[in-house]
Amino acid sequence: MTVAQAVVEFLSKQYTVDSVNGVEFRERLIPGMFGIFGHGNVAGVGQALKQYQSQDPSVMPYYQGRNEQAQVHQAVGYARHTRRRQTFAISTSIGPGSSNLLTGAALATTNRLPVLLLPSDTFATRAADPVLQQLEQPYAYDVTVNDAFRPLSKFFDRVSRPEQLFSAFHHGLRVLTDPAETGAVTISLPQDVQAEALDVPEEFLAEREWRIRRPEPEEADIARAVEAIRAAKRPLIIAGGGVLYAYANDELARFAELTGIPVGNTQAGVGVLPWDHQHSLGAIGSTGTTAANAIAAEADLVIGIGTRYEDFTTASRTAFQNPDVKFVNINVAPIDAYKHGTVLPIVADARKALVKLNAALGGYRVGADLAQAVAAEKQRWDATVDTAFDTRFSPLPAQNEIIGATNRAMDAQDVVICAAGSLPGDLHKMWRVRDPFGYHVEYAYSCMGYEIPGGLGVKRAALAEAARGGTDRDVVVMVGDGSYLMMHTELVTAVAERIKLIVVLIQNHGYASIGSLSESLGSQRFGTQYRVLDTEQHSFDAGDRLPIDLATNAESLGAKVIRIEPGEKVIAELEQAIRDAKAAPEDTGPIVIHVESDPLLDAPSSESWWDVPVSQVSELESTKQAFQTYIDHKSRQRKLLG
Repeated sequence: MTVAQAVVEFLSKQYTVDSVNGVEFRERLIPGMFGIFGHGNVAGVGQALKQYQSQDPSVMPYYQGRNEQAQVHQAVGYARHTRRRQTFAISTSIGPGSSNLLTGAALATTNRLPVLLLPSDTFATRAADPVLQQLEQPYAYDVTVNDAFRPLSKFFDRVSRPEQLFSAFHHGLRVLTDPAETGAVTISLPQDVQAEALDVPEEFLAEREWRIRRPEPEEADIARAVEAIRAAKRPLIIAGGGVLYAYANDELARFAELTGIPVGNTQAGVGVLPWDHQHSLGAIGSTGTTAANAIAAEADLVIGIGTRYEDFTTASRTAFQNPDVKFVNINVAPIDAYKHGTVLPIVADARKALVKLNAALGGYRVGADLAQAVAAEKQRWDATVDTAFDTRFSPLPAQNEIIGATNRAMDAQDVVICAAGSLPGDLHKMWRVRDPFGYHVEYAYSCMGYEIPGGLGVKRAALAEAARGGTDRDVVVMVGDGSYLMMHTELVTAVAERIKLIVVLIQNHGYASIGSLSESLGSQRFGTQYRVLDTEQHSFDAGDRLPIDLATNAESLGAKVIRIEPGEKVIAELEQAIRDAKAAPEDTGPIVIHVESDPLLDAPSSESWWDVPVSQVSELESTKQAFQTYIDHKSRQRKLLG
């Protein structure tokens, strides 16, 4: 076989095995491969895929994409919806084809989500040297573009000889299926090596199972955590994505109901509890609810479960103001369990740790004062969101209204997708999630352009789920015009495969999120509006709006488009448009609903902070005032959480 043929057949025989509450799962680890072909992979991986397609298309289904980065986003969306049990492989040509994967690699690794990247590389033999698109560095002639993947990948290898194939892929898939280590796995394949023939051992091509590792907690760690919880007066749980990946949401609900400890959630943790659960405070931190942040400020013990504790979660280390606060961190990844100098790290699977805690905490329950505070803060925040959803502005609605309309029009099991801009923060604090799979916002990397390809990946996983007799879900992407313009190309992919992806495209003529941030930092929304250049001032801030029509753009790509015109009926028409899109047949292809909003109408405040430095000296009065505000917040920042 050629190396490429061996790679394709090997990947077709790999399975993940998992056990949740006594139920065994066995699924293909790599259900398909994306690829855009060039001279680096057309005769290698491309030939192998074509050969197997002609013999048996089920061996390795091929999917066509329009941008290499977007293909990674599709794989990541699929991986998250399948709870890291499955992902796609991506083959690219050399040069720009490979380097286009870099942003996707960083996103996957930052989010702790598996993706298998197979970028082609220059000739291992150097028979043709330098080849088209080859990077030449005079200080190290063995450096190629693909070396840029090293700091972005959880595993990197280069198959410079055919015999290296076996160890490279065994080690790569070991990392890919390890919940503590997973992320981007990059195996660089020189274009000449891909086409070389070798004798492949039968055992390499035999079916292989990779069991998802779910480590038990140490008994001593559980005992120390139980002691800390029993001593706490105002404990708080922060639940992250690790709760969902461990299928621990039911066990978390038992824990909260047993003890009365309230639960705040990170962006990746939305869905650990339904929004109206008695003990759910909703989002926490810089984009959190006032309920979660008020309780966090006084917490004397914070139990982090499956969270990375990034700066939005901790409000840049200002969320926890009790001087005696202590932290218990439960995480399958040691780097996260030990984060911020915690004195009680527990390296374990979230569900297994919660089972142990539930068994050990009989008789403990928080005091009535905390329970009353939680109920009062929840009631206050729910009323705030009701007002934000129900207040009507005309002719252009606030983004709050659009979120409320979308939330109401979707069914409980449907999935909302978002990634960057002002939408993720507003969704985090206001989205009323009703299903553990109902919320998918990529915010670890906050990558503009993720929304449509990531949503397409989620939709692929949802269709596969439904085909196996599981839940039937619609997938609704919410995206602003800034992110849409970054990467809307995969609408064409959805058209080609007749996949119904519903896209709510919000036109606000600029970068609303960074515009608001710029204003708060004294920079007066500089460079954040889509305007015609004022040549005298060389400014894009005051000219006429650009005459762009994104609805027509989407239509030109083959998507069905519903235009919501400004006016008093915007919200009612938007809700109906989403319901109509949901009612359309699955083979309709993508449906884009275009609606304009007023970017100056903000969401309710989280009563929190995010550390973005302000210029210490300035000629602008707005910057001087912003710096003083910054200093005031900075004085509340903790050096370590402890």
